[in-house]
Amino acid sequence: MATLQSSGLGPSGIVPGPLAQLPWRIIGLVVAIGMFGLVVLYSAASGSMTPWAFNQGLRFFVFLAMAIGLSRVPESFWALGAFPMYIVIVVMLVGVELLGAVAGGSQRWLDLGFIRLQPSELMKPVIVMAMARFYEILPAGEIRKFGAIWPACVLIGIPAGLVMLQPDLGTALMITAGGVTVMFLAGIPLRLFIGGALALAVAAPLAVNFVLHDYQRNRVLIFLDPESDPLGTGYHISQSKVAIGSGGVFGKGFLQGTQSHLDYLPEGHTDFALATMMEEWGLMGGFFLIVGFGILIRWGIGVSMRAQSRFARLTAAGLSATIFYYCAINMAMVMGLAPVVGVPLPLISFGGTAVMTFMICFGILLSIDRQSRRVQRW
Repeated sequence: MATLQSSGLGPSGIVPGPLAQLPWRIIGLVVAIGMFGLVVLYSAASGSMTPWAFNQGLRFFVFLAMAIGLSRVPESFWALGAFPMYIVIVVMLVGVELLGAVAGGSQRWLDLGFIRLQPSELMKPVIVMAMARFYEILPAGEIRKFGAIWPACVLIGIPAGLVMLQPDLGTALMITAGGVTVMFLAGIPLRLFIGGALALAVAAPLAVNFVLHDYQRNRVLIFLDPESDPLGTGYHISQSKVAIGSGGVFGKGFLQGTQSHLDYLPEGHTDFALATMMEEWGLMGGFFLIVGFGILIRWGIGVSMRAQSRFARLTAAGLSATIFYYCAINMAMVMGLAPVVGVPLPLISFGGTAVMTFMICFGILLSIDRQSRRVQRW
């Protein structure tokens, strides 16, 4: 055994030690979900690898390799780099506002020539690390004081406000939710969250009328009264419900969906990919995804519980919550249980930025898990 360890090989003597130590069951689960997503995109294109499945598959494996590479990054790097990465991405968000590319009526991308980058997506994992780093360096006796709250609110408010200007309500909510989750886990008193929720409930009508853009306001109103404009603003959610309901328990069968193939379901390959899937695979397909993501999130929580430092515990829990918010918001949106806010379903919806963000979260979790297992072995 000592000879194998000194040679850098795993217990089998064939697989290199760093690779053998990876949690391959969880990686296999991620691959299974990703492959299922490619099947959905193949079907959404009426049985063609182009234009979505092939590109998504290429991105998936590139970013999966990136995640495995990130697993080798020391935990200390994430802690020391949290604030610098936060500052860099805030600067990029300002750059988006000044120089960003416009697509679909939104200004969300930086065109770097070889790639079109969406900095707001990168902020989702970085805000979690920045908040975790803040509460790690904060003295324990200060956690229930005002000094533990206002800097955290500033850290969250700056990127969330910049993203709202793009405008991108869904991503702004994701950034806010990730940061607030870390605040809660760090030990900020519960009464402050209750008070904040009450204040938000009071301010919500004002925000709907004076802060949100017209299309965002219409989405909220359609959520409250889905039948008020079934052929206009409410068309997306109405057709999504039809697709999901028509799938039944076992679905219509692979490549047999009508809502997406006949173009009744808008965005059936992006935000509403879940509806495309459930029309053909039914309730059982949705059950598979929920169980798969549930196992992945449970593993992430386990990584948090095994972590040795406060930063690692808060980061792992916050990233697990970010993945949960991705899934929960998209599923609720597609089923009409939440307003349409443009949050994709990780590994299922078409889009390189969402795959990249998910894999960054996954890679950091692998990194923290590797560090914890190394400490436990010693």
